[in-house]
Amino acid sequence: TGLMSSECCGNLLRIMLSAEYFEDKYLSFSVIDQFGITWELDEAMASQCGYTVTYNWNTIEFHASALSCHSHLEKEKFTVTLQIKAAHTPDMKNTTTHLKSVSCYYGPWSPRELVCESNYMEVSVKREVPQAVKGFIQEEPENWTLDSPKTKTEDASVWQIVFHQPEEKKALLVSDAWRAGYGLNITDTRVLLRVPYTAAQIQLVEDQGITFSAVRSGTFYKQQWMILMVNTAVACPIDGVDYTNKTIIWTVPKYIQSLSAGATSFKDVLVEAGVNLQKLSAKEMASRKYVLLNDVNAITVMIPIGAEGGYYKTSLSSGQHGTKYTINLFLEHQWEDNRWGLTKHTIIKEIETPFEQVELAITNNSNLSARIMNVTVGSFLPDVELVNLTIEGTTFALPEAVQHGYLTYETRYANRSKAYVIEVPFDAPTIKKEYMSADLRSYTLNVTLVFTIRPTGEAFTVPVVTVSAVKDAVLPSARGFCDRRNFHVIITHGNVDQHWLLFISDWHLTPEAVRKYNYILRDNGTHLTISVPFLSSHVIYEDFNISGIKASFHLTLRDGITLANRRNFSISCVFSPSELIQCLPNGTVVVTTVKLVGITDLDTSLLVLRDRRCKPSLVTEKTATFKFNVNTCGTSRKFNSTTMTYENDVLYFRPGNDTPVYQQKFVCWYAVKQTVDLLYESKKNPPPSIKPGFGSLVLSMKIFKEKSYSEFYQESEYPVVKYLREALYFEVELLHPKDARLELNLDDCWATNSPSQDSLPRWPILVNGCENSEDSYRTVFHKVNYSLRVKFPQHLKRFEVSMFTFLQGTTLIRE
Repeated sequence: TGLMSSECCGNLLRIMLSAEYFEDKYLSFSVIDQFGITWELDEAMASQCGYTVTYNWNTIEFHASALSCHSHLEKEKFTVTLQIKAAHTPDMKNTTTHLKSVSCYYGPWSPRELVCESNYMEVSVKREVPQAVKGFIQEEPENWTLDSPKTKTEDASVWQIVFHQPEEKKALLVSDAWRAGYGLNITDTRVLLRVPYTAAQIQLVEDQGITFSAVRSGTFYKQQWMILMVNTAVACPIDGVDYTNKTIIWTVPKYIQSLSAGATSFKDVLVEAGVNLQKLSAKEMASRKYVLLNDVNAITVMIPIGAEGGYYKTSLSSGQHGTKYTINLFLEHQWEDNRWGLTKHTIIKEIETPFEQVELAITNNSNLSARIMNVTVGSFLPDVELVNLTIEGTTFALPEAVQHGYLTYETRYANRSKAYVIEVPFDAPTIKKEYMSADLRSYTLNVTLVFTIRPTGEAFTVPVVTVSAVKDAVLPSARGFCDRRNFHVIITHGNVDQHWLLFISDWHLTPEAVRKYNYILRDNGTHLTISVPFLSSHVIYEDFNISGIKASFHLTLRDGITLANRRNFSISCVFSPSELIQCLPNGTVVVTTVKLVGITDLDTSLLVLRDRRCKPSLVTEKTATFKFNVNTCGTSRKFNSTTMTYENDVLYFRPGNDTPVYQQKFVCWYAVKQTVDLLYESKKNPPPSIKPGFGSLVLSMKIFKEKSYSEFYQESEYPVVKYLREALYFEVELLHPKDARLELNLDDCWATNSPSQDSLPRWPILVNGCENSEDSYRTVFHKVNYSLRVKFPQHLKRFEVSMFTFLQGTTLIRE
């Protein structure tokens, strides 16, 4: 069929299989003898019976000896019938059977013919009684007739083979020799011995520095009333190959001792060489730059590495990709001697050059306008196949990789080599994007290609890392403003800061730090907003005078890996000095002083008032807060017709020095005309009353995570999930107006089963400002104290509610 072709090559048959059809299939080889019996081949049987199967990436070959076990011999013709079963699975189910029967003519046979195949050695000798040579004296080691008595002790109809070892001679019956892996046969005209290279009786011998695999043996057979013996010695070279200046040099000694014992004169009849069992003429060899040298003692074949007739195949060494050049040389040497007459020695030698590493080119052909990363990897020989991609540690088959945006295809070149192209969109999730500088972003493709080599199935990997720079970077921008007591910065995200970190000066602004310092940080994906009180340890105070406090606030965006500065923002505002002082109607003064940037050694905990015994009640790294009465701490008082003025100083003394290095004066004015003398009589004191009025109030209600009321739930954390009877901590705050005379009071508070405040059912939590007396777990009120965050405790109400659910009878309405 078209799937198989054949050639008759002297005493060998060559059948070539279509690699394109058979390469991806599991194969079973069998031969069918002349009686229709099918013999399945394995490696042992092939070497014992004269068959050879070789695989490479461009062909699969089957060789059969003319004297193979199951060939049909007819005078000068031999016929071999080959059966091949092919399947897609190793269990060989659903096989397809292919038959090929070939007849070859070969003759005349030489008295002795030797064949050196890749998996066996073969010798066949003409079947006749050798005539004694006049004047010939047999050497002692080669006196084969001394073995005949061993034969006579056995049944004369059974063959024997006697192996000559340096220490002893060993005789085997044919059945024993066959079980040991040897192949023996006798035809009408010839006696055959076939020896696998793994046989026990093989000896390694040297001749002219070249190692041969050799067997010295005598084979006995019965012919009529006689027992006859033939010398079935065989030897094949197993080395003799050198590599010099990109040239293969194969040397084969002539007339080696193992094959020429007893002969004294030699004459070359024919020396021919070729490839793939095909002899080449002198002209053909010259066109391929082959050289064949025949001198007195040896035959030398020289082949340029890479020459026609051989092929390159992919190879690996320690995981590295490379190539080897392989050529299947053929040498036929015929000579005459005065012992055997004509001997024909056929040597088939597959030569493989040493591993040579090949650097693979990785070419970035990315299309920036189309935003497609395009990378070419190669080139490879045809025996390489791309099978998988490893992306971020996960291996995908090529069809699966397409689902992740990775398209691969093969491109072939005129010399039959090929390369593989990988295309990935710039915006694929697995493409790493990094900001470089100015408006440049880098896009990094990091993928590992997994290849296999035919037909061995060996695997190797090629890591591909390519970087493309694209002018598409959008940097984050910022704007800021200040209110009476806070800095506000709004950062608009770009496309490069997804993994940048926010720093205030050298301090990483983590969510934990935001909660600790009562900052507000929100990020909706497009904008990041941060609000920082101007009385904060991360604010820089630049100047302080009667017109105001000049303060600044610095933000830095840093690379999330290298921590390199990527973007700096700052905001500077002037805050009213009145924000630092509260002059309460009861004569209490709360004053806060700040550490200016120029006084680096000032310790805020050592600040004092005029009376040095008056120390701050609250200290931070950059602020100190004093709370005292106007009649204490060395406060001075002045009067005029309209006001009373109280003055004091915040001072800083270096240890051992009575002269202050820092002084901040502060003043409280009280209007005299607003001072009222009251006669207080408790029995006649009218009950307090509230005068109704109208105005705009801004309120907020938050749920806090703990009883300390230090951290409240952000919008992104809703809905809040709690178990029954777990506590919920509520805080209601009057945000505007900030009037110390106002006090927040809660009247009624209730919970509903839906977001609508008017829906039913509902359950009262507070009734007329008090806990619900009908509640099994009553609402608990918590006291609100003054702090940096809470300037007006009377503007806040805090209470605790136990988690509950709505029931209708005994049925749960909604969790």
